[in-house]
Formats: sequence, C-alpha cells, structure tokens
Amino acid sequence: MHSPAAQPNVAAEMPPQKQQVQTKRPAIRIRIRWIAAIFCLALFASVVLYHTNKPLPEGLSFESKAYYTGSVSFLQNLSFERGGERVYEDQIYAAWAEAIARAEHWIVLDTFMLDGYQDRDAGFPPLTKEITDKLIKQKERYPELRLIVITDEINTMYGSYPAPAVERLKAAGAEVFFTDLDKLRDSNPLYSGFWRIFAQWFGQSGRGWVPNALADTAPDSTLRSYMKLLNVKANHRKVMLTDKTAIVSSANIHDASAYHSNIGFQFEGPILKDVWKAEQAVIRMSGGPEIDLDFTKAGLASNKGIVATADYKFARPDRAQIRLLTEGKIADRVIRSIDEAKAGERIWIGMFYLADRDIVKALLGAAERKADVRLILDPNKNAFGQQKTGLPNIPVAAELTERSDGAVKIRWYKTGEEQYHTKLMLIQKQEEAIVIGGSANFTRRNLDDLNLEADLMIEAENGSKIVGEVEGYFERLWDNRDGVYTLPYEAYDAKLPFVKQTAYAIQKMLGFTTY
Repeated sequence: MHSPAAQPNVAAEMPPQKQQVQTKRPAIRIRIRWIAAIFCLALFASVVLYHTNKPLPEGLSFESKAYYTGSVSFLQNLSFERGGERVYEDQIYAAWAEAIARAEHWIVLDTFMLDGYQDRDAGFPPLTKEITDKLIKQKERYPELRLIVITDEINTMYGSYPAPAVERLKAAGAEVFFTDLDKLRDSNPLYSGFWRIFAQWFGQSGRGWVPNALADTAPDSTLRSYMKLLNVKANHRKVMLTDKTAIVSSANIHDASAYHSNIGFQFEGPILKDVWKAEQAVIRMSGGPEIDLDFTKAGLASNKGIVATADYKFARPDRAQIRLLTEGKIADRVIRSIDEAKAGERIWIGMFYLADRDIVKALLGAAERKADVRLILDPNKNAFGQQKTGLPNIPVAAELTERSDGAVKIRWYKTGEEQYHTKLMLIQKQEEAIVIGGSANFTRRNLDDLNLEADLMIEAENGSKIVGEVEGYFERLWDNRDGVYTLPYEAYDAKLPFVKQTAYAIQKMLGFTTY
C-alpha cells in the first residue's frame, strides 16, 4: 500500500517575516477595536457628565429681592362636584383677560403651552383662541405696545409643524422666542448623551408620519421630534407680565387643560422689574436680544418697598413680603421652610406631582418633630380621559404614610377627566406664614435646575388677607365645604403591582420619567 502523500506544511514553508505579519494582524485588529470602544465610551461619558453638570445660563436659578407690598392676591381655578354635577370656577383666566385689557406699554407672556389642539369630540373650551384673540386685540388698540411671547417647543411638537396660535401672534407683530432647551442641563442623561452625539444633527422638521401624542387633531410628527421629546425638559413657566401687573400661576394656555384645577398669584409694584429680569434671561439664553422695557414710563422705576430682612415685623395685617423664585431657588426655599417647621405648626401642600427625595425627607422630618403635615395630591390616574399609572404620587404617598406611621395626613383630589394641577405650599407658624406657589411640581426635574420654573414666595402674618385666602382654600378642599373636592387616603389603593413598582424604582434611579 502506498502511504498518503504528506500534506505540505504551509506555515513552515512561509518566510519568517510573513508568519509574523499574519500573527500580528488579528492582535492589531483587536487592539483597534478596544481603542475605538474606549474612545466611544469616553466620548459618551464626557458628554453625559458635561451636560448634566454644565454651568447654568446667566440669570437662571434666580431669587429676587424681597418687596413689602399690599398688592398681592390669590387666584384659584377649581373643578369639583356639587349635587352630582361637575362645577368649574375660574379666577385665573379672568385675571389674565383683565391684565391684557389694562396693558398699555407691554405684555410679556412666558407660557409652557400655547396650544389649541384637542381630541375630536373632547368638548374643551377654546381657551387658546380666546387668550390669543385678546392679545391681538390689545396690540391693535395700542400699536406701540410690545407683545413678547416666550414659549416651549412642545407647541410645535419639537419642530414638526408651526404652532397656529404662535403664528397668529407673529403676524400681529408679537416678538416670539422659542426656548432653547439644549442650553439646559440634561435630566435624562443616558438617553440625552446618545441623542446629543448621534441624533440632534438631523433636526426635527419634515413631513410627519407618527401620530401626535398630544391630540388626535394635531398634525402628525416626525420620529426625530419624538426623539427630542424623550430628553424630557421644558420651559415650564407660566408667567404673564404687563406694565401694570404680573401673574405667576400653575395654569397653561391649552384647550385640553382648560378644566384643570390650578392656582396663581397676582401682584404689582417694583418687583415687576425683577420678573422681567428673569424673563430676559430666558430670551438671552435662547439667542434673543437685550430688550429695554420702559419702566419709568410705566411708573415702576423706583425700588421703593424693598425689605432688607426676612424677619421684618409687618406693621399692618394686609401687608406681605414677596419674592420671585425660579428653578433651583424654589427648592432651596421650600426645603428650608419645611425644615424650620416646629411642633404644632401646620404644613399644607397641594400638588400635582410629589416625588423629590429631599422634600420627602423634609416632610418626614417635620412629621417626626410633630408638625401637622397635610397633603392634597392628584392621584395621577387620568389625563384628558386617558388612564395613567398612578406614578409618582401613589407610591410616594404610601411611603410617607408608612414611614410616618400615619402622621403625614393625605387626601386625594377627586378628579374627573381633568387634573388637580396645583403646585402650592402654605406653612403656618406661630405668628406668620410662608406661601410658595406657581409652576413647579415638587419633583427632581422641576426643582434641580433642569426645567425652567417660576414661583412666588410670600411671607405674611397669619391674620393677613393673603394668608387667609390660601388657608381658606386648603380648608375648603380638605373639609369638602360646599362641594366634593377630596377623598380619603384609602380611596386609592396604595399598593402598585410588582411591574409598576419595579418601573417606578428604575425610573427613580435613572431619571427616565415624565414627571
């Protein structure tokens, strides 16, 4: 038998230099891949870290001087049941209309939403058109009046289409500024890091093909618009400023939100210059010009009325000390005020979203010190007739109840298809009270210099008119006076299904939330 022919040893026949080259190539390719992976991770990490911690644009996170005034009033919109029927009371929209009608020199409107779209057959009132009509009419009445509108890109679904109300105001001569949200810190850093590196360069405009989540009558959106939306940050302020008055509230100019329960404060005097200072900062951040409003012509050139100390003893019970707070300065004042609450003093909070961990901790501490803590919360169960998950208020309420052994008292607002959209706190001390209210929910996104927010802080005697108005509001809702406003804590099951509990824990850890 013949033995099989021996197979040639190819490697042995190769020159030594060629063998070394072939051996090195896979190792080189592996090293290149590792270097590329490390570079990509380093780039991603640097983008995330920078845009999470970058300096705030000039003028944000602002606290005004304190002003001593008798010109501050409480506004409330309430949706509730009486005699088995839904009743709606409005003070905020009426105050907006009156403020517009009185303006002669300027109107500055900074509003998160300016949107008239609603679902078919929803039947909400045309709030956006009504306010837009009033603004245009006043501009026609006073052609030299400066009409300045600052708003959020949500009204164009982040660039998918023009906003009808905004376009009407532009045509009437309004100066319109869409807030540059990219200048704000990232609240969903892992997602926003990806978006900033790979997606932001393609823009959002174009022919939409994705159904609009805001309303079925709104134009379809581009997928790129939804990708920007997932950064979840906003100019969430609700401020109206004229040469006569200012209104800071929790209410949006949005048809589908027209029946929400909201609160607001109307005030006058030299503090209006500080309100404008906070608004000019947003315009500047968004690439707009420095605008000179003539406060002398409006009779607001003087700073008369500034109070030098928060310990000022009010000479008259109808007087109050007021400050404008924006962004993180709201959290500073809220947490400090709760931390100072003593035994027997009462803390009232009415809130759409309550989730901030520092505030939860402060409330538990106040309850442990025997302060009387009472919360009225939206159950987060519906929005415009659509079911929601109950996050974050139901698990947070359960935590507060359990950890305080029931010392934190909670009632749920009895909503219909609307929301209890209020953002309000009242702390009643032995002799005086602190009120803080406006646009800011008590959540990380609203209080940690991520969103743009605006609240008014009021300090006054317990017997003052403004404190009496706010106290009366809370007592009316808590005791269901002249209607059905709130339900006991037990009305909503505090235990979420395991899947939702897990989702809440992950959201809380990573920041992937819409609240």
